[in-house]
Amino acid sequence: MALSDEKRVTIFGGSGFVGRRLVQLLARRDWRIRVAVRRPDLAGHVRPLGRVGQIAPVQANVRYPESVAAAISGADVVINLTGILNETGRQKFRAVHTMGAKNVAAAAKAAGVKRLVHMSALGADENSPSAYQRSKALGEAEVLAAFKDAVVLRPSIQFGEGDGFFTRFATLARWLPVLPLIGGNTRFQPVHVGDVAEALARAAEGMVKDGKVYELGGPDTETMADLIRRILRETGRHNPLLPMPRALASFGAAFTGLLPHPLLTRDQVTQLYIDNVVSDGASRQKRTFQAFGIDAATMEAILPTYLWRFRPHGQFDRPGARVAP
Repeated sequence: MALSDEKRVTIFGGSGFVGRRLVQLLARRDWRIRVAVRRPDLAGHVRPLGRVGQIAPVQANVRYPESVAAAISGADVVINLTGILNETGRQKFRAVHTMGAKNVAAAAKAAGVKRLVHMSALGADENSPSAYQRSKALGEAEVLAAFKDAVVLRPSIQFGEGDGFFTRFATLARWLPVLPLIGGNTRFQPVHVGDVAEALARAAEGMVKDGKVYELGGPDTETMADLIRRILRETGRHNPLLPMPRALASFGAAFTGLLPHPLLTRDQVTQLYIDNVVSDGASRQKRTFQAFGIDAATMEAILPTYLWRFRPHGQFDRPGARVAP
């Protein structure tokens, strides 16, 4: 297929954890892809995911409508994956998750884009005590107000090689003799990043109803304590867990949140006390992976494929592994 005949998509935040998987999926399906990022000079790693000339990183910042409009020009579909886990400098939750989402949706509508897919987060709630979750919910509202047929996806915490949750705690287990446990009874429904990317791709292809919010959770629901214990099992470690009072965790996060790359912020502590699972309403209305025809992968199937690196002796600690003579 000639590049001129391909469907054209602009993906904001397409060089990140989810974006890389999505770009590869769409490249295999003969899309012509524009990856819109703040620093295209740092996004060269997406080019080899497709054919020569099929994938092009371009400069755009969702905080600036002019750059957003330029990145969208000529696209058939727009996908917005931009998001931040903590605030730094001008990258604030409201600026990125709310106003940035509004800028993308408004530009997509003005450009006559056929379909807009917006990635939010499970737990988005305008009344949440978490600033992150409030900004995500407000962003959804802005998107649907500007582009009423947009498809909104809310994934739970995601796992996969290079993730920010399981990999982080596996690293801590390697270095800390005791692991702090915050919000041990909070329930989560982790989802594989590959399944989220596939859902995004199918939404871009018009395989689900427009104008709806879909909640994506994996097949396993576990508490925070259960997840940490699972990580310890997969990494062959036996670190004791030390439950931390919420006040103490919040106090400590006030300092760790000041680091250039915060290990934990006060807002993240707040989130760790809020259940992060698919709502009953979404389940009843089948606004879940069921709508996409996707059987979500289990943690048991995926975690061993990359957490083995954190075992005391690496791959040779895996059950059944043999040391070469």
